[in-house]
Amino acid sequence: MIKLMIGNQKGGVGKTTTAITIARCLADRGFRTLLVDSDPQGSIAVTLKLRPSNYLADFILNQLRLQDCVTEVAGNLNVLCGNRETTAMEQRIFTMYGREHVFQNAFRQYEEEYDAIVVDVAPSISLLQACSMVFCENVLIPVSMDTLSVSGAGATIFSAKTISDSVRSPIRPVALLPTIVNRRFGLTDVVMKMVDQLGQAYSIPVLPSIRTDQMIGKAARAHRMLVDVDPKAKSLEDYDQATTQLLETLGVAIANRPTAETEQAHGAATISA
Repeated sequence: MIKLMIGNQKGGVGKTTTAITIARCLADRGFRTLLVDSDPQGSIAVTLKLRPSNYLADFILNQLRLQDCVTEVAGNLNVLCGNRETTAMEQRIFTMYGREHVFQNAFRQYEEEYDAIVVDVAPSISLLQACSMVFCENVLIPVSMDTLSVSGAGATIFSAKTISDSVRSPIRPVALLPTIVNRRFGLTDVVMKMVDQLGQAYSIPVLPSIRTDQMIGKAARAHRMLVDVDPKAKSLEDYDQATTQLLETLGVAIANRPTAETEQAHGAATISA
């Protein structure tokens, strides 16, 4: 099973866009995918204009059934949204025994229902970030083209090691993902060199870059996913390539994995028969 946390200690690096798009890329490849928003800002619900009856806090604290808390947004893709109650939830978790394992314990009985779980976290060091790291074990770090985002990536790597050592749980940064990349700017070359050096220093692969694309903004304004606005968007092509390399890095076999289109065609053929 694929479990992946998307995080960087600096905001504005394309973290939520990355979480949504990679989750959709996985779903479209046939992976039954759950996207979880543990950010109190509820960025995913805002971006996709979702108004679920129940949120992450209801699932964790009130122990509601997961199927009563998720929203289906595409084939093979469910979303568990966060909201302002996530902050109160985090405060409650502080008092719990084994608090870093809260997500791990809550989602355990539902893992067989999914092939992939992607967790988006707030751009800050927090208990929920620790819970997400312990649960996912794999961390993908988006890095935008400014030096502060590289510092945020370094802080995320350090946080992963600190939490891993503290709770004795295997947590690894699986890849760095350069985002919002425009090669026309001189700073881009500087930051990309810094990203490569960071990757080499910690033996973390650097995924193919995500180019700047006005379609990302257009999709956000329309409260839709990138593929639904422009299936041929250059940034979507980049995310698809990054997803392929990420799966290879995680050791996931993808050669015979059915795509969403293949499954739909198979379903139609079955109905016709």
